[in-house]
Amino acid sequence: MGYRFLIDATMTVHYAFVAFVVVGGYLALRWPRVFYLHATAVVWLGVNALGVKCPLTLIENWCRERLGEPGIPQGFIATHVTGVLYPSNLEWLFRWLVVLAIACSWFLLARRHLHRDKGSNTGGLSGVSGSLGSKV
Repeated sequence: MGYRFLIDATMTVHYAFVAFVVVGGYLALRWPRVFYLHATAVVWLGVNALGVKCPLTLIENWCRERLGEPGIPQGFIATHVTGVLYPSNLEWLFRWLVVLAIACSWFLLARRHLHRDKGSNTGGLSGVSGSLGSKV
């Protein structure tokens, strides 16, 4: 297997992880079991923010070193996202938008869970089964 392919695969998984962190809570509104995976991803994001190196970044750096290229010392986000998907000077804003997206999705999940516990069918799609008229 070529190192270049492994670098590309690692970057693809990294981008997918970042996207999942942002939208995973909303996916859990449709598929509730996804919440556990999303919560794990959010916890990992927090651990990574505390300075623990991401294994995907370690793999990418290892492959780059085998090809004689420099690694990415600042990590995936700083190298491949900041300045590419949003301007570097607005990094603080995008971090807060990610936090807001996660918080909003978890609020909606908690609200749905509370409505379900009260026996209400007004908690969104969770009360809909079969045809729309069957619950009316």
